[in-house]
Amino acid sequence: MNKTTLVTPRISEKSYFLSDKTNTYIFDVDTNLSKNEIKATIEDQYDVKVAKIRTAIAKGKAKSTPRKRRYPVAGKRKDVKRAYVTLAPGKTLPFFEDLN
Repeated sequence: MNKTTLVTPRISEKSYFLSDKTNTYIFDVDTNLSKNEIKATIEDQYDVKVAKIRTAIAKGKAKSTPRKRRYPVAGKRKDVKRAYVTLAPGKTLPFFEDLN
């Protein structure tokens, strides 16, 4: 890989449940990354073997902020891409180990 990419784990109740039951971890990734790039990045960063990846893009919500009473400023939150990464059997990540 010629560019530096960073994937960050998403810490939530759903991600804890998935990691405990199905060995699937949720990561927030850049919206421009493909599944192959995400797989290579996770295998390099965490030294694990990835079995399967599913991705989902949550579109950013429209947001308006009042600047004055009559002139709101319209904007949009950024899009978020999540990668659901299933690891090979016997492999784990240490994100939730201290919670058990």
